[in-house]
Amino acid sequence: MGSERRFTRTQMHGHLTLQSLTHYAQGICAAGRRAFSKRRKVIQRRRTNGAICGASVCERGKREFFRELLSNAEKSLNDMFVRTYGLMYVKNAELFERFFSELRKYYSHGSSAVNLDDMLTEFWTELLERMFRLVNVQYEFNDSYMECVSRHMEQLKPFGDVPRKLRLQLTRSFIAVRMFTRGLALMPEVMGKVSTVSTSPSCVHAAMKMLYCPYCSGQVALKPCKNYCLNVMRGCLANQADLDTEWNNFLDAMFGLAERLEGPFNFESVIDPIDVKISDAIMNMQENSIQVSQKVFQGCGQPKPSMAFRTRRSTKDSGFPGRFRPYSPDARPTTAAGTSLDRLLTDVKKKLKQSKKFWSTLPDTVCVGERIAVGDECWNGTAKSRYESVVIGNGLANQVSNPDVEVDITKPDMVIRRQIAVLKETTSRLKAAYTGTDISFVNEDAGSGEESGSGCDSPPCDSDGDIYFSTSAPAKPRVIKIQADDQHSSGTRLAPFSLTLAVMALLLALLTPHTR
Repeated sequence: MGSERRFTRTQMHGHLTLQSLTHYAQGICAAGRRAFSKRRKVIQRRRTNGAICGASVCERGKREFFRELLSNAEKSLNDMFVRTYGLMYVKNAELFERFFSELRKYYSHGSSAVNLDDMLTEFWTELLERMFRLVNVQYEFNDSYMECVSRHMEQLKPFGDVPRKLRLQLTRSFIAVRMFTRGLALMPEVMGKVSTVSTSPSCVHAAMKMLYCPYCSGQVALKPCKNYCLNVMRGCLANQADLDTEWNNFLDAMFGLAERLEGPFNFESVIDPIDVKISDAIMNMQENSIQVSQKVFQGCGQPKPSMAFRTRRSTKDSGFPGRFRPYSPDARPTTAAGTSLDRLLTDVKKKLKQSKKFWSTLPDTVCVGERIAVGDECWNGTAKSRYESVVIGNGLANQVSNPDVEVDITKPDMVIRRQIAVLKETTSRLKAAYTGTDISFVNEDAGSGEESGSGCDSPPCDSDGDIYFSTSAPAKPRVIKIQADDQHSSGTRLAPFSLTLAVMALLLALLTPHTR
């Protein structure tokens, strides 16, 4: 028989010790984990890789999804420009390769690695210089002349309104998607931190009393009263319940940002047609090349004729043939991650809704079903009778009157308080991203290691920082530094009286068949 059947009659008749009960709980925890995961539809906590996984929202999938969009966009631009501009594009391809390389770097590491605004300015400036030489091949231009051309770029607007619009779209969408992805990573990290919190001996005592004291009188089938169970679990999970307010605020902010990503900040709708947008800018420069050149000559002086120039090149020779077909939104590609952004966000929003009130409903999740008695024929902690005490509320402050678990309300758990602070700060950053505003993290290069609840312990994260990023504001950044958990709190192991062992043992005992 399994370990859940090894409770002897001698033990059930008065020779119990807390050690033997804890050992028994360990056996239940090991044997019933699989059954528990199937029967309870609560968010799974994975301490090693920190994943809250759905079909299309797995940790690896969401890391790759946005990179895949960038790779698709770069390939699309390369294919289109080779067909459209031919050899002249091939000669200048490194400019566009560098452009996408900088976008990927910004996505992965934030503004500590790339200033997006400066990068876009440099891209359009260099593109103007190269095109200006091509459309005026009959002249010679030295470096000082080209610097003059660049200085007049704002007045000339050689690419029309494309640079301004693309700058706005890229900035807003990158801020939103990077903060949203960070939020997705934070959820399991908070749970991982909370799972290390040790519970008190009084909680373990109350839980064991509720579950196993009926065995001492031979009433093996007697179930705990529902309200009795609620008071015990609300006492054991008092600190965790205090996470609920900021957790729900965080989820609301995530949901709002997800809707932004479905609408005006849609990363996919900005990145997918970027080849068309850049080529529209090039076409605009080509069509207005005479007017642009005349304004430059007026402002920077008449250039010297090129000694090497022999015959004026045609438009086709200059490498800029006619317009290509317009971009169709119906042709939006599907990434290798297996879904479009719209479908991904729909899935994520569904899971965000399911995660609301997770912490405050944990006791109710435990104290439900066929293993809890709802009538008067139940175990009330002392006898087979009705449970008379009032059900107390959730949270630490309410435990002062808990009749079944002794809780010191003057000593809140600091690990959980740090997670509350992290959730609150992240919520403010999500709200800023909702408006297209960037806020700076402390120590961007180190990822999220400076912040409790947002670090990464698994090996893949050490070399892949695209979801552990930070961003910066264009003006004075608002920096709020949250110290990492101290060695004691962050490195807590699963001792016999840890929250994971005691509560999971209790959960499993309630949700798997009673020992006969």
